[in-house]
Amino acid sequence: MFYLGPDGWNYYSSDKKTWVNTGIKSFGQHFLQVASTDADRNSGQEELKWPADALPPFSGTKILCVGRNYRKHAAELGNDVPTRPLWFSKPPSSIIGEGGTVVLPSDAGRIDYEGELALIISNRACKVSPGEACDCIGGVTACLDMTARELQKSDGQWTRAKGFDTFLPLASLVAPFSQEWAAGGIEVKKNGQIVQKSDFSAMVFGFAELIADISACMTLEPGDLILTGTPEGIGPVIDGDRLEVIINGPATLNLRVSCAGN
Repeated sequence: MFYLGPDGWNYYSSDKKTWVNTGIKSFGQHFLQVASTDADRNSGQEELKWPADALPPFSGTKILCVGRNYRKHAAELGNDVPTRPLWFSKPPSSIIGEGGTVVLPSDAGRIDYEGELALIISNRACKVSPGEACDCIGGVTACLDMTARELQKSDGQWTRAKGFDTFLPLASLVAPFSQEWAAGGIEVKKNGQIVQKSDFSAMVFGFAELIADISACMTLEPGDLILTGTPEGIGPVIDGDRLEVIINGPATLNLRVSCAGN
């Protein structure tokens, strides 16, 4: 497991039973090579709590998201399934960390939760093939793509609806990426009740397809985030609601935040 702290990226040593700081600021191949000197770094099933000094795990240049990447989610909003990935972006100013508070704008109408798996790019990717794409992914984490649903519909494009401050909660811990994550799944709870649950195998476009598609348009840099879409079960939040995202696969990742009216 990894986390970003004030002095750079850290990895958990199962042998030493402690976090090891590398002093490396970028989530790239150099950090992963240093971390891989600990043979047990992939022991992600240990029950680890996020450290108090953990920062939201973003050290890249951009945050790219794919819409309608689960058929049932597209259907629940009355939309067609895209024939190629439908991309949009969120600004870094929308990020909050584990245990943070999503501020619900009073003049934006209905605000929805959308639980997602985020991929973290580990090396530069430009026009990569699907066969090469997964080699560019270094880690995964849990996130929420908060959405002002009425603005999304009225604006016709999604920048404002997705881009409010606090609209991208990120889990503090990052798990190493492997192809085994394709057999994992996601669960979202609102106030303790399961509201979203799906396997990642239900994605329309898998990890490799997503990376290959977007890298044909723009170069991905180490630390960039790729949000992979949300399954069915999205819904509104109000002041006082608590959200939890649980990602299960080779490791287990948790994200917990609360919501507050503005």
